[in-house]
Amino acid sequence: MRKEIRPLLKSFLLLSLPTVAEQILSTLFQYVDTAMVGRLGEEATASVSVTSTIGWLVGSVIYGGGAAILTLTARAYGAKDREKGEKLSSLSLILSLIFGVLIGGISILLSPHIPVWMGADVRIRDQASRYFTIISLPMFFRSLTALCGSAVRGAQDTRRPMLISVLASVMNVILDYILIYPCGYGVDGAAAATALCVTFSGIMNLLLMRRTPFLRGAGYRMPDRQLVRECLQLAFPVMGISCVTCMGYVVFAGLVSGMGTTIFAAHSIAVTAETVFYIPGYGLRTATTALTGAAVGEGNGEKFSIYCRIAAGLTVGMMVLSGIALYFCADWLMGLFTPSERVVQLGAQMLRLVAFSEPFFGLYVVLEGIYYGMGQTRYPFWVEAVSIWGVRILFTYLCVRVWNLGLLEVWYCMIADNVTKALLLFAPFLKGGKRGFRMDEDLLHF
Repeated sequence: MRKEIRPLLKSFLLLSLPTVAEQILSTLFQYVDTAMVGRLGEEATASVSVTSTIGWLVGSVIYGGGAAILTLTARAYGAKDREKGEKLSSLSLILSLIFGVLIGGISILLSPHIPVWMGADVRIRDQASRYFTIISLPMFFRSLTALCGSAVRGAQDTRRPMLISVLASVMNVILDYILIYPCGYGVDGAAAATALCVTFSGIMNLLLMRRTPFLRGAGYRMPDRQLVRECLQLAFPVMGISCVTCMGYVVFAGLVSGMGTTIFAAHSIAVTAETVFYIPGYGLRTATTALTGAAVGEGNGEKFSIYCRIAAGLTVGMMVLSGIALYFCADWLMGLFTPSERVVQLGAQMLRLVAFSEPFFGLYVVLEGIYYGMGQTRYPFWVEAVSIWGVRILFTYLCVRVWNLGLLEVWYCMIADNVTKALLLFAPFLKGGKRGFRMDEDLLHF
């Protein structure tokens, strides 16, 4: 290994390990949360799952803002522009307030209609509506967690946001148990536990951001129009990616939910069970965006290229191992979430199938992080839109509504979508020749 690579590899590992650990631990605690609800029966599981894709759609705007804040803060950090970092801190708070009021209000207003739109069984609609209403109440604090946490990570601090996330997850599990079982609130108790922990996490991330030296400053600095414009130029395509993806997931889930409660429960639990095996890729994506963004701000093309190769290599290698583990643990994982033998068998079959595509999914995720670090968000948007609607949704519709096929064929469509995105995102970097990854501004100008 060349000497110049070693310190960069060390920096990448120091920044990425907390984000990976955060994602894994948070997902494991989510497993416990899902298992607690799952013990209440298939209807309880479906009540929580049927609105989950709408929850992702609602959070897509917040996620877009967070990705923009992360990229801009990383660039400012690399350029040692502390004044810009302070302005980004203030912008994070302003955007959190706007998102919290608008998105939270709209979510609460639409909550009675969402289970109907998703084609949920009549027996679970009221419960599903209450669940979504309760978790939508603390939307301002959810926004603080995403935006303030992104600003701190962009300033190269991933350890303390990880600690907040893990602590909030532990609280969620404890409150889940108390509210679901001893208090007897069931699904409503699970929703209340989530809302309380989201509120705690938002407050802690705000305090952390205000105590981070690069972001704190001497006082409140109002962001200027140019900074707001930069943020929106980055955020809108990312918001578009999230919206297009989540709308696709909504349609996708709607198609699956129409196949019956048992099939939908198996599908939903299998998706949750798979999460811990690919979620580390999202932790690596965060670190990749922070470090490549800092390299762009610094104007160091060689450092950018090395970070890209490190990120891609480590992510694909990690996802190969996770795919192997997922294949052999499929039945055991499904059994954690439901006592239904029929659901376990069907879900395990899906997990063994998807295990082979984990490296492609990891490559797709980390490549998105590289594009975000470069400030190139439009091309990933088009890749996402074309792939999810032209591959996943189109062929799922054909499988379910035209050819009357089963859940196995639906998951083939999902895998094909992930592979397509990975290949399309990697294609422009092939122009880099032997180096593979370049920081050129005209990378995507075909």
